[in-house]
Amino acid sequence: MDVNKLLSGFLGGQGLGAPGAAGDQGSAGGSGRGTDVQALARSAGLPGGLAGGAAAGGLVALLLGTKKGRKLGGKALKYGGLAAVGGLAYKAWRDHQQNRPSGQEPDALSLPKPPADSGFDIDNDQDAQGQDIRLSLMRAMIAAAKSDGHIDAEEHQRIRDQIADLGLGPAEKAAMFDYFSAPADARAIAALARTEAQQAEIYLASALAVDPDTPEEQRYLQDLASHMSLSEGLRGHLDLEAAAARRHAEAV
Repeated sequence: MDVNKLLSGFLGGQGLGAPGAAGDQGSAGGSGRGTDVQALARSAGLPGGLAGGAAAGGLVALLLGTKKGRKLGGKALKYGGLAAVGGLAYKAWRDHQQNRPSGQEPDALSLPKPPADSGFDIDNDQDAQGQDIRLSLMRAMIAAAKSDGHIDAEEHQRIRDQIADLGLGPAEKAAMFDYFSAPADARAIAALARTEAQQAEIYLASALAVDPDTPEEQRYLQDLASHMSLSEGLRGHLDLEAAAARRHAEAV
């Protein structure tokens, strides 16, 4: 399965399949990890970050296109991509460890990349099932966005139609259908995390995909944190970083 193409379809990466694009490297046997969608974004003249500024037009736009909180989370992903998830999660974790405040940085979507030995390595890490951690983050976002039941039958059909039009291979298309068809199961999403760092990343990605003012989505995040045995302290720092990302996204 070509993970880069799957993520590109979800986040809205553009230029996939162009000659010499990183997405082709994955199908040819190269890993493409760390440069994949970033390279595609640069070739298309888009901002940096794993989503490359192309969240609008990806499947994530259908998921997060309702309610202000979800829209701002989607915009944060547009400008920061999955790279921002890693940076925000690491910043929150480090602040918690050092008893420092979180969410006060002026540009929450341009945080430095976590140190190589920090455990926050989205580009190369694997989850508890031995799969690419980026797939877990995508699954976490989908589940969180669905947790209030706002996606009705018509919206499900629109999502299925867009998946069919993405030009994905059979394996990628089947995975995408599976992810969108699965229930919003906080226990199953929590079980994807192999380390505390991955718990923080999965929770942060989920927090960006919800409307923080919706009771159903708040209960989902509470359940997710509970199933991961995430401490209230760390969760508080992660929530503050997610809020900072939304504020910055609203300002740009």
